[in-house]
Amino acid sequence: MSSPTNLLPFQPGAMTTAQLAAVSYLARYSGHTHVLYAYQLREWFAWCEGSGLDPLVGIQRAHVELYIRGLGDRGLMDSTVVTMMHGVRGFFRFAHIDGLIAADPAVYARLPKIHRDETRTQGLDRLELIRFLQVAQTLTVHHGALAYLLGINALRASEAAAVRIEDYADTLRGHRVLHLVGKGNKPATMPLTVPVLRVLEACRGQRTSGPLVLRPVSGQPIDRRDVYRMVARIATAAQIPRHISPHSLRHAAITNALDAGVPLRDAQILARHADPRTTEHYDRAPAATSTGTASTS
Repeated sequence: MSSPTNLLPFQPGAMTTAQLAAVSYLARYSGHTHVLYAYQLREWFAWCEGSGLDPLVGIQRAHVELYIRGLGDRGLMDSTVVTMMHGVRGFFRFAHIDGLIAADPAVYARLPKIHRDETRTQGLDRLELIRFLQVAQTLTVHHGALAYLLGINALRASEAAAVRIEDYADTLRGHRVLHLVGKGNKPATMPLTVPVLRVLEACRGQRTSGPLVLRPVSGQPIDRRDVYRMVARIATAAQIPRHISPHSLRHAAITNALDAGVPLRDAQILARHADPRTTEHYDRAPAATSTGTASTS
């Protein structure tokens, strides 16, 4: 039986069919997606080991549905259960494509129905975003720079953590621009407004290279987990009475742009979405919310 705690690496000659399928599937991904799917497969492998099952060979749809029910019994929200199954379903799909199993047992497994409201990110309205940005600057220059990257430029947590001083040194058509590598290893270039550039320069100080946002105490580069912790600290200091994540800031940047009348195409460019329909999902600002994009002096 395969180890549920460590899918990678394996000794090639000692791989079971399930391990080979897992390695082959995970090799398609990198970065956060690879880490997420590896975690989801470890959970599946662990459940199978506890149930006396091979994680791949001999699995039936009933087994998959029992696992799904078990995830719900652990207290996970329906949307989280569906997310937890992304890696598992992909694992079986490609094992079937590769001829390792005769049929895909997960393809018709019943997943929880997700109500639309459950998937909505708790964003910030225009006034809350302005307060968030202002309070962030009172904490440290690092909190300020992170808040602007997330809440104005709509960067993802991993993207903001990876920003280096050299990444925004170039000028294009009279504007300073930020070069980054986004989701799916897609390069992107986005302009920096004067307020954003101002907080980035305050964070940079006298440094000329290296990671931009640092841990305020140790001075070490931040990672994705630090981004979440720093956002939570800012939200608490700003007295925002609900959970705010880095994606809440990205959501706010896109939503407030659409709410202010920014054309969908321009909001799509800001969000770096391949499909405008994805950007439309962010247009959730209540009708009573004041219009206008967040801006600070």
